[in-house]
Amino acid sequence: MTVMRLKKMMIPVLALGFGLFFCSPEADAKTLSLKVLGQPSATGLIQQNKEKPFFENFSKNVGLDIRAVYTPLEEAQIKSEETLLVLKQGIYDIVSIRTAQAASEDPFLLGQDIVGLNPNYDQARKVYGAYKPHFDEHIQEKYNSKLLGLWPFGPQVLFCKSEIRGLADIKGKKVRVYDENLSDFIQYLGGIPMPIPFSQVEQALSLGICDCAITGASSANTAKWPQHTQYFMPIGFQMGFNGYAINLDTWKKLNPAEQRKMQNAFDGLVEEIWDYSEEIFQDALRCNVGKKPCNTVTPYDLTEVSVSEADLKQIEEAFDRVSFPSWAEKCEKTYPGCTQKWKEILGDVVEPKKQ
Repeated sequence: MTVMRLKKMMIPVLALGFGLFFCSPEADAKTLSLKVLGQPSATGLIQQNKEKPFFENFSKNVGLDIRAVYTPLEEAQIKSEETLLVLKQGIYDIVSIRTAQAASEDPFLLGQDIVGLNPNYDQARKVYGAYKPHFDEHIQEKYNSKLLGLWPFGPQVLFCKSEIRGLADIKGKKVRVYDENLSDFIQYLGGIPMPIPFSQVEQALSLGICDCAITGASSANTAKWPQHTQYFMPIGFQMGFNGYAINLDTWKKLNPAEQRKMQNAFDGLVEEIWDYSEEIFQDALRCNVGKKPCNTVTPYDLTEVSVSEADLKQIEEAFDRVSFPSWAEKCEKTYPGCTQKWKEILGDVVEPKKQ
């Protein structure tokens, strides 16, 4: 029997085999797999205890026969500012949005977290509730993505190597920042803003590349910033919103009942993270300065810098004089009319003073 004849005989057999496979009940029930881009592992407890377990048990948590292939940001070797771009391109089906970083190219995304806008969790919830539908509409139009929900890392606070007694002592110091709005605020205080990726901040502090750094109280503790700093000022500049979005093409593959199940699951996750964020923030405030109880992160012995009325007033004034005008100027360049839209969305929550 020639090789050619053998090949001809195998073709119908292979075709039959493939036909049986694709028509089989097992094939029809094949589990859908979604690629998920997560938060960096170094960001700490929210990623470790809420986000990662949710996606590792995705089918059970969502109540659908869908598997999630979860990859933390650093393993994917993707920059924080690119999360929505890779989602738009369909490289990932779901991403954990790094909002402040993504806003470097799209300032509208930061409109709910301008420096001085959210001094506490209660205010942040009001702002988020008002901004959420417009954030969703925006990313649907620009990034072919649907918002599944946003949550805060918590008040973004200050760690310094050398002594400070208040915000006035930021003058002349090199301060790690993570977005342009915060950078403009530090400049307003007379500081020198240093845009350094989160994963590199510990080394930057240890080497003296920066004198101070800003992030969440718990995230900094997990990343070992207190090993290289001595002063801790628990004044919140921003809330550090992050969250989840799904590629619209992926979303539309689900029927309405499946979409409702998935949205309900993310609503539950986001609400759980809101509560957990506040819990670990309060605990980290104690842990960072050696107070008890300390249950979630490592105890350190930093010197706590009391927040004065003058410090709070400085942030309030900066919102009107620097933070809002700076954000509005940048936003108008990419989204003409966004200033007026912001006022329509958040006018009942907060109104910048007329200069």
